[in-house]
Amino acid sequence: MKDQLDIFIFIDALGWEIVQRHEFLRSELPFRRAIGMQFGYSCTAVPTILTGCRPFQHGHLSFFYYDPENSPFKALKYLHHLLRPRSFWNRGRVRNLLSKVLRRWYGYTGYFQLYQVPFDRIGYLNYCEKTDLFAPGGIHPVLNLQDRLLEAGVPYHLSNWQSSEADNLAAASSAIRDDKTKFLFIYLADLDSLLHDQVGQDAVVQRKLQDYQNQIRNLLAEAKQHAGKVSMTVISDHGMTPLRGCIDIKKELAQSDLHFGRDYAACYDSTMLRVWFLKPGAKEFFFEKINSTAFPGHWLSHEEKIRYGIDGGPVNYGDEIFLLEPGYQIVPSDMGLKALPGMHGYLPDDKDSLAVLLSTHSLPEQIREVADLFSLMLESIQRLRAEPAPREAQAATERKSTL
Repeated sequence: MKDQLDIFIFIDALGWEIVQRHEFLRSELPFRRAIGMQFGYSCTAVPTILTGCRPFQHGHLSFFYYDPENSPFKALKYLHHLLRPRSFWNRGRVRNLLSKVLRRWYGYTGYFQLYQVPFDRIGYLNYCEKTDLFAPGGIHPVLNLQDRLLEAGVPYHLSNWQSSEADNLAAASSAIRDDKTKFLFIYLADLDSLLHDQVGQDAVVQRKLQDYQNQIRNLLAEAKQHAGKVSMTVISDHGMTPLRGCIDIKKELAQSDLHFGRDYAACYDSTMLRVWFLKPGAKEFFFEKINSTAFPGHWLSHEEKIRYGIDGGPVNYGDEIFLLEPGYQIVPSDMGLKALPGMHGYLPDDKDSLAVLLSTHSLPEQIREVADLFSLMLESIQRLRAEPAPREAQAATERKSTL
């Protein structure tokens, strides 16, 4: 039996509102609090959780960004006319298949998806998540969780983000039984897609949370059989906000003489418009058009960008960002042609955006945002690093008994 086992479970989209409403694991994880979401989407939150750094440091905010010189999709500037009919190439299954082909073609190891980015515009854009964020060196030059574990020499188990939840839970159970493993990071992603589609259906959500509760309770019981001391902490990246309305920003902005790639560039995410101004007058047009149309939202201030950790850094994710009010979605967007019942990516401190921190042990007061979660894992790594391995501890005991 090992002396100590620390388990961290990352449940994608497990929001504070849902945890409170369904009393999720209250008796097993009594130390709990809401924490502020990292501004952006999962592609922002995951590298933040895995490094403790903000987007201006690790360079991840949203998948696509304006970078025509380094775009891997340059050929589509000239070949997109051949992709006819557009209705066929915009089908979800076709896009998914093409994404898999391009991912293999380019040798990307990270998550890659074309979504609904128009083929006549994608040749101006680059993509941020080309490498596996969880792998050693996956967020270079910033050190990620696995880099830190390898550096410390702590025996560990990390879930494979590309595996199913069932496989990840089975692998975690096996790692718990291994006397060498001291640190586990378990990744559970299915709740995110369920909430996108069925966020308002409490019975469906309750069933999924009950499954999680049963599985986590089993892991906790198993861990206590194989370790003298067990610490378990459940974390998340964001919540999920029910749909309130749809905004067709693309249609409004199309009614002008400005041309994409000449006067401006733009990415239409589900909850925000990110714009780069390439010619004089473009910024004034966008501000006037958006403000006069009275869309529910606001342009982020410089102070907000600093507060959210998205000001500066290795990638320019937009000269200006227009963020919608919680519950509204841009439809159609570069992410999809239809609205989803649930979405995230709004103001980090909105009640439906709040992430969670749940634990068997008391929590440091300074853990208040997603970016702070890494310090918990780093503290665990440093503590486990200082402990002798089971065999070393046994040998030391035997040496003392012979003296």
